[in-house]
Amino acid sequence: MDKNINIKVRVWRQAGPKEKGHFEEYELHDIFQGASFLEMMDILNEKLISEHKDPIAFDHDCREGICGMCSLYVNGHPHGPDSAITTCQLHMRKFHDGETITIEPWRSHAFPVIKDLMVDRGAYDKIMQAGGFISVNTGGVPDANSIPIPKEKADEAMDAASCIGCGACAAACKNGSAMLFVAAKVSQLALLPQGRVEAARRAKAMVAKMDELGFGNCTNTGACAAECPKSVSLANIARLNREFISAKFKD
Repeated sequence: MDKNINIKVRVWRQAGPKEKGHFEEYELHDIFQGASFLEMMDILNEKLISEHKDPIAFDHDCREGICGMCSLYVNGHPHGPDSAITTCQLHMRKFHDGETITIEPWRSHAFPVIKDLMVDRGAYDKIMQAGGFISVNTGGVPDANSIPIPKEKADEAMDAASCIGCGACAAACKNGSAMLFVAAKVSQLALLPQGRVEAARRAKAMVAKMDELGFGNCTNTGACAAECPKSVSLANIARLNREFISAKFKD
């Protein structure tokens, strides 16, 4: 049964992108274990405001595990010590009375800190702009099932499309690689006939943009898939490699 607990929160504070950051520790009392992690952060900020201190800046939006903005490193894990969830879906019952919780922003060269726990994830948007779309004219809306797509392929495409672009994969990777993100976005189109027309250009453009933005190389340690809140499979990275190599051979 959920109960109230007392905790210490060790939070990364950084006034701006060019400022030197540091950890600050706060104590919170009588936090209900049924509360979400972000509700705990709200309580902490209310406490700081009441003490005329600067509240902690952190990203959030839907709080339903959809948008991926709640990008926090909690006790050494992207999105916290639970599997297949975003930070907003993490609850305080995962923590114990008297525990010290360490909260950090994403640690990746390509995601510079804006303030405190907020990072600039615009690099992912630039990768999508490079090729994560279909620009060919596919005509009007076709009748249902007029384009035969095997169910297993449709399911794989939907699984890849479940990626919310939160950045946990790059943050978890020791090399800061964005391969799982790029692979998911390439796969969701490569598996469907509508995406095959621009497949070669897409794979080359998105990989080139990923490298240009300073993401590291993939060494297949699997940390990205292990920490992904949507359980995107490593198999997508293999598909991206096949798409990229095939495109290069065509050149």
